[in-house]
Formats: sequence, C-alpha cells, structure tokens
Amino acid sequence: MNEQSPQRAIERQLAQLAAASFHPLDLLPYQDRAEKLLALVLNGQPSAPPEIAAALAELTETLKRVPCAEAKVLVFGGGTGLSNIIGGDSRHPGWPAAPFAGVKQLFPRLRSVVCVTDDGGSTGELLKDLPLIAVGDLRHVMLSSVSREKLQKQYELTEIEALEVVAALHQLFNHRFNRLPDNPEAVLAQCGVELSTLPVFMERSLYWLLVEIFNNEHLQPLRQRAHCLGNLLLVAAIYQQPAMAQVDDRREPVSPPPAAILGGLRFLADMLGALPEAVLPCTTTPATLKILYDNGVLVSGESKSAQAGRRCPVDRVYVEFASRPEVPPEVFDAIAEADIILFAPGSLFTSIIPVLQVPGLAAAIRQNRGAMKVLLANLWVQAGETDLVVGEGDRRYHVSDLLRAYDRNIPGGINGLFPQMLVVGMREIPGSILQNYALEGKVPIYLDRERVCRLGVSPIEAAIASQSDFDGSRVLQHDPAAVATAIRVLWGLQGAGEQEGVAAKEAAGQETSLLLNPRQQTPDGRWRQMRRRLAQLDLAPQWQPVLAEILWRHQDILPTHLDYADGLQLVPVDQWRRCQEWDNVFSFYEPGDRMIRVRADINPGSRQFEIAFLVALGQSLLGNYAAAKEKSPVTTAGRPVGYIFSLTLRPEDERHSFFSTDELVTYLELARMCRASREPVTFTRVVNGREGFTPPGLLFGLTYAWYLDNRFAPHIEYKMSITAAETSDLVPEQFRISARRQGLIDFFRQRVFWQ
Repeated sequence: MNEQSPQRAIERQLAQLAAASFHPLDLLPYQDRAEKLLALVLNGQPSAPPEIAAALAELTETLKRVPCAEAKVLVFGGGTGLSNIIGGDSRHPGWPAAPFAGVKQLFPRLRSVVCVTDDGGSTGELLKDLPLIAVGDLRHVMLSSVSREKLQKQYELTEIEALEVVAALHQLFNHRFNRLPDNPEAVLAQCGVELSTLPVFMERSLYWLLVEIFNNEHLQPLRQRAHCLGNLLLVAAIYQQPAMAQVDDRREPVSPPPAAILGGLRFLADMLGALPEAVLPCTTTPATLKILYDNGVLVSGESKSAQAGRRCPVDRVYVEFASRPEVPPEVFDAIAEADIILFAPGSLFTSIIPVLQVPGLAAAIRQNRGAMKVLLANLWVQAGETDLVVGEGDRRYHVSDLLRAYDRNIPGGINGLFPQMLVVGMREIPGSILQNYALEGKVPIYLDRERVCRLGVSPIEAAIASQSDFDGSRVLQHDPAAVATAIRVLWGLQGAGEQEGVAAKEAAGQETSLLLNPRQQTPDGRWRQMRRRLAQLDLAPQWQPVLAEILWRHQDILPTHLDYADGLQLVPVDQWRRCQEWDNVFSFYEPGDRMIRVRADINPGSRQFEIAFLVALGQSLLGNYAAAKEKSPVTTAGRPVGYIFSLTLRPEDERHSFFSTDELVTYLELARMCRASREPVTFTRVVNGREGFTPPGLLFGLTYAWYLDNRFAPHIEYKMSITAAETSDLVPEQFRISARRQGLIDFFRQRVFWQ
C-alpha cells in the first residue's frame, strides 16, 4: 500500500470541506426550506454559535408573528378530522380543557364546508324519519368552531366563564340517549346541565329548541329512537326557520328548503359563539355514498364501508343525489373569497372526495388561483379504505396512493386543487410509539416523496402530530395548535414568494357523471316504502321491526326484491325437514307457497338470523324458475362414480321470477350448469364422487348475502378470492375460473342490484 495514500485522502477531504458553503439552515433537519422553517418553529432552535442562534431566534419570532387575523380560511372535510384541526375534537371527553386551540385561534375568519353523506349512528336514525342531509358532522364541526373572542364579547364573559359555558355545551351537545325522556326538564336532568348557568340568550334559545323537539309535529318520530341531543337541537333549529312556512305542510314528512337548512345552521352557530357561517354544508340535497371495490362489488352507505372487511381495495366512490344537487351560494362565495384553502385529514373515501364530487365545487376551487391550497395527509392506514392498493393488494399504502385515489375520484383530478401537502414527520414520532400502534394493527401512511412530486404535489413534512397523545389517550392524531402554526408559517412563506409547487406530470384525473337516484327517493322514503311492503307480508308483527332494520342496513336491496315472497314462517326444530347435505344454512325459500322459512331456534336479533333471511330472500328472486330438479347416479362397471344434477326451467308463461329467461340462462351458466343443445330449457352438471356441490338456488342466495356483506358467506368469499389472485400462464384453468366468478359478481351488480 502506498504510505502517502491516507495523507492524500485527508488532503482531498479537507479540500472538499473548505470548498463547501455552510448555511445556518443546514443545522435544521429535512432538505426542503419550508420543512426546515417548520422544524425551526415547531421543534425549537438547534444548538448553534451565538451569532447564528440569534439570527435563528429572530427568524423564529418573525414567523410566529405572521399576520393571520384578516386571512380568509376555508376548510373542506368531514367528521373528526375536520373538527380536530379547526378547534380540537369536540366529542372527546378532554376537549373542554382546551377548546379554543386549532386553526380558528390563529385564523378567526375561518369557515368549513362539510361532507353530508354520513349515515351511521344518530344521523342514520334521523335519516329514517326526515328527508334531510346528514347533520352529525355539521353539529360536530360547529361545536369545534366556537370562538373564545366571540363568545366573550357576545355574552360579556370572563375567560373562566367562557370555559364553563363551553364545558356545559360539550356535555349537552354530546349527550346520547336510547329514547328521549318525557319533557325538556327530564332531558336536562339526564344530561346533568343547568341552563341557568349559561348566558340568558343562550339559555332561552336552547330551551326553546328543546321545547320544539317535543312540540314540532315533524319531529315527533325522532323521540322514539336513539339520538345525540346535539343533532336534535340542530334539526329543531332548521325546522323552526321562517322558510319552513313556504313548504306544503300536507306533504309528510316535510323536506326543509335550503334557506331553512342554512338559516338553522346560521342561528345555532351564532348563538353558540361561532361565526354565523362558520359551518356550511357542501350541498343541501340528501345524498348517499356508493363504494365500488376493485373486484366489481358496488355497495351503498358510508357506515357500511367503515364496517366492511372486503379484503379488496376501493377503486371508486360515487355520490348518488336524491335529486339534482343544490349548492348554497355561500359556499361558492366562500371559495372565491378564500385566501387559504385547506383540505382536512379524514377518511379518504368518505370525507374530501364526496365533497368534491358535488357538481361545481372542484372547478370553483381551481378558479381561485390566488389562494394558498394545502392538503393535510392522513396519518394512519384505515381498514376498508386505505389498507389495500388498487392493482397491488400485497403492498402497504403510501402517500402517493392517497393522491392517486383523489385523482381517480375527483372530477378533473387533483391538478389545481392542492399543490402542497402537509405530512406528519415520522422522524418526530418515537419508534416505540409506532411499534405499539403496529401491535394494535395501526400502520402509518408513509411518504414516498419522489412519487408524490411526480404527481405535481410538493410534500412538506412537519411535527404536527399531537405530542400530548404520546403519553395521554394513546390516540395519535394531528395536533390542532401545531397544524395552525404550520399553516401560519406556510402563509408567511407564500407572502414572501418562497412557496412554489412542482409541475404536475402524472396526475390525470377522470370526469364523473352526475348520479341521481332513479326514483328521486331519500333514505326516509325508502324506509317507509320498505315498512309498507313488510306490513303486506304474512309474518308476525314482532318480526316487522327486525326485518326493517335488516333492510335498512342493506340499502342495495331494492323494494322489488320483496315481490316474490309472501311472508316468513318459523319452523320448529323437530319439524325441520330440509336436507342439509350441501350446507348449514337454516333457511330456505319455498316457491310453492312463496314463503321464506327459518328454523325457529335462530335468534331473531342475531347475525345468524340476518344471514338466514338474506340467503332466503335472495333465493326468492329466482321464484318458481325450476320446473324440475333431478339427481341421476353415474356408474361404471356397476360402481357409483358420481351423479348428474339436472334442472329444467319452467315455461315462461308459468314462471314468476325477478329475471327474464335470458338472465336466468346467463346465471345458470355462471353457476357451472351446462345448457343442453337439444333441450335449451334443461341444464346439467356432472358431480364426481363425494365432490362438494352448491346447487344454483343456494348459490344464488349465498352470493346475494355475500354481495351485501362479504362477512355473511365465508364460503363465497373463499370462492371469490381467486379474482384477486395473480394469474399464471401455467394454469389456464385459473383464467376460466376467475373469469366465471368475475362474471358472477358483474351479474349481481348489473342485473340483481342495479336500479
């Protein structure tokens, strides 16, 4: 070895160091300047020589003093993610301890545009009785929007008194009950709230709304259901607006006009201490969310998507409007006037996307070219939504996948909507915390910076996760104060001409057509229609509410699906004669008397009963399609080797079925029944030895239940899993099986559940 080689290496390295230029910001983590400045403000100053430390301290103070009071901020989103960044999660038990943090604290001229497709919990119960948009998220965000300054000024309160008022409102608006007590006084006693401790106008207004819940004829059905009191107070405010006088009271139930909805929101928000237009619905037209999975299954209902375990990525989502959607002019005005437009974190497919599918909203946001637009990326992978990737179900979810989902589902794609994206910096979260969450099945959405940039979005990492949650509630989420500070810093950089997005390269987007309910029916209309149909069936009165709840949970069941069953009967166990050779389904449909029969030992409130009913209801759609079914043994050399199952279609003029002849033929062929060339109404299938076999009727019923909820039919779920498997050229049969089962899914989507 050359003795001078180490010396030469040292000389070379020293020369490189001497040539390098050092910038004080190099002391800060990250490479992007915006990220460095956010780290400076959020994490504090790094160790540095006095002169550099003084300069960094001065810069920090300047960034913390960026003027925000006059900036008009508009935030899009829904539910917990939106309310949390605005002013903290107002449903959380600890919220009253710090209710005035968040974006509203630094940016008082803040408004929110809220998603209205929620159909779970108390909101879902409201939708059974009223032709109204979902109000749960509106109520949630409204309480989070209460302003300390406005509350104190409006009611002449001290800071301590303002906190006491907010604590009482938190208790009142979040109180839930299974059935409303008999009068307003009993409601307040159950809530543990003394209205007399509130400012006089607030006390009188809230009591007036409580009285209206009991007196308004349109709201009486609500008293019999489980509800959140805050939702009822908001509904009462809407139904007491002067605009309701313009509605024909003879039509029941009454649908509130847009003016009543906006008036109720404005009145309640202003009375609570928020800006009158702090909370705006993205539309005043009732709407339902539809989720299309990668395997072709299309199901309805936001709450259903959260509960499903489809084991299949979501491809697209659609918003189906009860009628041509109306957007409040105030929403378009707020978009045009906004200096800052934020997109809150939250459920990917049930928050931002439904809002931006409302006609005109995405285009209006693009037209405001002067606003700073920022998307706040989700922190966690969400089961049923972001746990699987379209086309690549075997890899974990990344931030670029989040953006591609937005691009795929928002009209016109993501271009012009959010050139910047604020991402939680994972390096700021202790590894032990992430490890503990991983043990609970919670996985972060990791940033893949290069791919995100190729989509035309500039990712900005920052310490915006809630530090207090590390040792507190163990719910790691966005920190409202940190998010507000980060937006302030970015706003300052925007004004200094420092922030520029990257050129869009791969984001393309897809146009979506307007989807209207073919019957222009709201959920409450469907609920009443189903109840009327059940009342016509031959079944015990106590079964009607049980079946009505099942039909409500599965919104894709059409009213016409009940046209081929005349009733439901329970069969005692000792009289159960149905052959269980091929299944353990304890229900069946008898085409002779058109009755659904369920074994009597199945608990009517159980999941097993729901499955049994849905399987038999599905079978009823076939009606009396089969004139004959026969099993013929197959032997060789006198030894049985299997049998032939044959089915003959009933003549069309004698048949009562949901399907046409062509549709029945299509289904039977998908069920692996071979059509006889000489007898086109006869179908056969050869079954070898003891090989398992699911007859066409049972297969239809099981697939019907599986399509509605794949957890109901593990046997079918196993069969359908081949559609997600990677095909191999070595096994041609796999192509045929996969194509046939995909065809079965398409048949159910296009022929069975298509409206």
